[in-house]
Amino acid sequence: MDRVSRQSRVAKLPPRERILDAAEELFSREGIRAVGVQAIADRAETTKMALYRHFETKDALVEEWLRILAADYTAVFDRLEEAHPDDPRAQVLGMARFIADGLPGLSYRGCPFVNSIAELPDRTHPARRLIEAHKAGQMRRLTGLCARSGLTDPDEAAAEITFVLEGAQVSAQNGSVEHAGERLMRIVGSVLDRYSA
Repeated sequence: MDRVSRQSRVAKLPPRERILDAAEELFSREGIRAVGVQAIADRAETTKMALYRHFETKDALVEEWLRILAADYTAVFDRLEEAHPDDPRAQVLGMARFIADGLPGLSYRGCPFVNSIAELPDRTHPARRLIEAHKAGQMRRLTGLCARSGLTDPDEAAAEITFVLEGAQVSAQNGSVEHAGERLMRIVGSVLDRYSA
């Protein structure tokens, strides 16, 4: 996007949204630790004082950014449930397809949750706890879908699928596996078939 069109788009957003937009762009591209509050304020075309009016600390901004990302993933599960209300297997495959389709975008910077965990070693950090709760919630939801699919061991199937989903994202980031999306879909289908009653 050229500078003029970005400026007109940014000018239309309320300050809080501009700050979150800027934080998402910078955290995703450069990482949490590498990005200072002044850089976010500059990118949002606002001031540090305005940023601190909306977010008490940089940590609070990081936490809100990750909360929005987690809500986006939850919304994918919700949309799949709505699209396939009586077909939990299709919901699992839909989530795998969502991840597979997003892999090319991860090749530059990678999964924001994985990257953030690496930058937040303190397990008591609110953003780290948010990520852990989000991932645990995804695992519970996936396990429930596997159970409703009639799989013989839904816990094990969900764990294997989670390993594949997470591993595909890291592999896309480091470029170690070609055709990661296609392989992801094949493996998830195989796991579902193997545990089918």
